[in-house]
Amino acid sequence: MTDEYAQKSSVEDIRRRFDGEVERFSNLETGQTATVDAPLTLELVTQAAAALQPTARSVLDIGCGAGNYTLKLLQELPDLDVTLLDLSGAMLERAVQRLTPATGGTVARLQEDIRTVELGEAAFDIILASQVFHHLRGEGEWRAVYRKCWMALKPGGALLVNDLIDQADPRVSALMRRRWGEYLTGLKDEAYRDKVFGYNEIEDTPRPLFFQLDILRETGFRVIDVLHKNSVFAAFYALK
Repeated sequence: MTDEYAQKSSVEDIRRRFDGEVERFSNLETGQTATVDAPLTLELVTQAAAALQPTARSVLDIGCGAGNYTLKLLQELPDLDVTLLDLSGAMLERAVQRLTPATGGTVARLQEDIRTVELGEAAFDIILASQVFHHLRGEGEWRAVYRKCWMALKPGGALLVNDLIDQADPRVSALMRRRWGEYLTGLKDEAYRDKVFGYNEIEDTPRPLFFQLDILRETGFRVIDVLHKNSVFAAFYALK
């Protein structure tokens, strides 16, 4: 890790935190309350995945957590073969428990880091990535991970991302962070806002939305569009 990111959490630090968050992330309604418009985004991403790939047979869920996004997707596309990827063994265990009875397909688990895992080529119809890529650090990691996703998709496959983002101008970034803070305070209180901001500061390195869309285009994705953007969160998709 370069000096620029020396104060950020390590992969092991992030793994340990999420090992202790399994119960919170096992609820479709409240699992991501710190994320603005979380229920809406869950619906949009999974419905868009089904619309883009109505005959899909396989899905990879990167940073699957307790499996909420794939569980919701299976309501639209039952019997998918599911591959779950996460740093946290505890999260993967819960996701497997929840998803195995929800699909007639297979359920596989990979306790790995997206930056180092081997995914193969043309293996998946759909890739989901919810609230995970903002842990990537330098630009090289972003480019490598999006390239890995492109390689892992079958021709015509769909990548759908929902994530924390930054803004291109620091003045707007400060504005949007303030608005997020107001949302968190209204949701619970200032102590909750400070807790979320605390782990956001040490764990996360989000990038602007168009930084990511540009990389997707340069990587070779042929259709790219935005599903939703509000404050410091955005959902978007790309087709191989």
